[in-house]
Amino acid sequence: MAERQGRAAPDAVPTRIGQVVMLHHAGDREEARHRFLALWAEIGEHGDPLHRCTLAHYLADTQDEPEDELAWDLRALTAAEEVAGDRPAEYEGTVAVRALYPSLHLNLAADYLRLDRPDAARTHLRRARDAARTLADDRYGEGVRAAIRRLALRLGEDGTPGSWGPPRQRP
Repeated sequence: MAERQGRAAPDAVPTRIGQVVMLHHAGDREEARHRFLALWAEIGEHGDPLHRCTLAHYLADTQDEPEDELAWDLRALTAAEEVAGDRPAEYEGTVAVRALYPSLHLNLAADYLRLDRPDAARTHLRRARDAARTLADDRYGEGVRAAIRRLALRLGEDGTPGSWGPPRQRP
């Protein structure tokens, strides 16, 4: 019993964020935004940076105005930098955030493009490409790299950074 009491309770925030993400993906954007904002108020501006990063990253996608989406994406990046700067490299949150960096920068690039700021968009696209080099060759990594290529084409770039080459053909 004493051993059980000494253990930290499981972190419910990621689960709660995931539940709202499912609600958003099911099509209820407004309710998802409302729930995300309530969760943001609960964890606060100074809550766990990994929670703030994840929450702001998804909250950005529920915004109606490009300026609001940019503000949330910037909050996500700021929180990610806190995680990377405050924690030892072996902390699991650092690893999780490292995998999010390409997506965070990709979202910022898309935000800046929607706001007709192509130079800022290219800067974040370049950062997304650099960060994506560390992604595994799995479904997530391939999806992020494909999204980077699509955005590069929209920006009038060739979309073939370094050694990525053309998308792989599936059998």
